[in-house]
Amino acid sequence: MALPLVIWDPAMLGYDLGGSHPMHPLRLELTWDLAERLGVMAGIDRFSPAPADDAALATVHTADYIAAVKAASGSPAGRDRTGKSAAMAAARHGIGTDDTPAFENMHSSAALIAGGSIAAATAIARGEVNRAVNIAGGLHHAMADHAAGFCVYNDPALAIRAMLDAGVGKVAYVDVDVHHGDGVQAAFYDDPRVLTVSIHESPLSLWPGTGWVTEIGRKGALGTSVNVPLPAGTGDAHWLRAFHAVVPGVVRAFRPDVLVTQHGADSHADDPLADLNLSVDGQVASYRALRELAESAAGGRWLALGGGGYAIVTVVPRVWTHLLATVADRDIAPTTPLPADWLDIAAAARPGLTLPSTMSDGGSVEFERWDADHSTPVDRPISDIRGLVYPMYGLDPFDPRD
Repeated sequence: MALPLVIWDPAMLGYDLGGSHPMHPLRLELTWDLAERLGVMAGIDRFSPAPADDAALATVHTADYIAAVKAASGSPAGRDRTGKSAAMAAARHGIGTDDTPAFENMHSSAALIAGGSIAAATAIARGEVNRAVNIAGGLHHAMADHAAGFCVYNDPALAIRAMLDAGVGKVAYVDVDVHHGDGVQAAFYDDPRVLTVSIHESPLSLWPGTGWVTEIGRKGALGTSVNVPLPAGTGDAHWLRAFHAVVPGVVRAFRPDVLVTQHGADSHADDPLADLNLSVDGQVASYRALRELAESAAGGRWLALGGGGYAIVTVVPRVWTHLLATVADRDIAPTTPLPADWLDIAAAARPGLTLPSTMSDGGSVEFERWDADHSTPVDRPISDIRGLVYPMYGLDPFDPRD
C-alpha cells in the first residue's frame, strides 16, 4: 500500500487551553515521540498544512463566530483592551467558559488544525492518496456559531464539506469518541450525502446530552444520522458487540465514496471524564475494524482523525500510536514493550503516575455477535436503532447477518 498522508505541524501544540485544562497538548507530544521510537513513522514524512482561511472556515462556521474567535485570540492584555463588547461577543459564541476558554493564538492554532484536516480531505478527494490521518483533529463538538466541548473549529465537518465541494458524492462519518459527535451531526443533519454514525456513552449519563437513538436526520436525509448510545460501564465485549451489530451494516448499505473516522481515546476505562470501560486492546480492535470497513465499503479511501482523550500519558499516546500504525498498515503487536527512554520522558512529564509497560492492557477483544436476543445491556439500543434505520436501507433489522 502507498504511504498515507500524515498531517502534523508542531505549531498545532499551540492549541492549548491552559495548564490545568484536561485537553493538554502533551498528549500529542508523547504520541509522536512514541510513534517515532517504535518505528511507526519510519520513511513517512509529516505534512505541514496551511491554516484554513476564512472562506474555508465559512463553509461550516458563521462569519460572526469566526470574527469572535479572532477577537478573543490575543494575549490576555490584548484581550483586555478589546473591551466589554468583544468579551460579550465571545461569550455569546461559547468562548471564555471553563469548557472552552479563550487562549492566545486560539484562532491561528485552531485554523491550522482545521487546515490539516481539509488538506487531507482534499488529497483524498483528488485521488492523490487513499489514506490520511490527522491526530490533532477530530474537534467534533464545535457548532456553526459557537465553541463547545473544548472545540473551536469543527475540522471533521470542514473536511467532509471540502470533500463534497471537491466532487465526492457521499461521505460516511463514524465517531467512536465517548461523547456524541454532535457538531458533525448538526452540520449535516439534513444532507443525504453524509452519513454520520456515533457510538458513545448514553446522554443519560454524559455530556452533551444528545445522541439519542431517535436522532435519525430530517427532511430528505432521514436515516443518515445513526446513534448508538451505550450505558455507562460498557466494556470491550459489549462495546464491540454493539459496534459490529450496527456500524458495518449501515455504512456498507450507504455505499460511501470515502470513510471519515473520529478516534477519541476517552472511551478508555482510565479516562477521567467519562464512564465507558474499554481497554487499549478494545480501542485498537475498533481501529482495525474501521480500516477493513474503509477497504470493503469505501474503496480504501479513509481519513482518520483524533479527538478526545484525557488520560494524556497512560492511554492517549499508546492508542494513537496504534492508530497511526493502523492507518500505515504497520500494526503493532500488543506485547510490544514501551521504550525505556519514552517511559523516562513520560514519568518526568507527569511524576507520580503508574505507567504501563506495553502497548496493551491485556484486554480481550472476544465478543458475542448480536443475535436479536435482549440478553446484554447494549441489546436494547442495538435493537432500537436497527429497527428505526435498517429498513430505510433495505436491511432486515432482525437478521444478524445484515
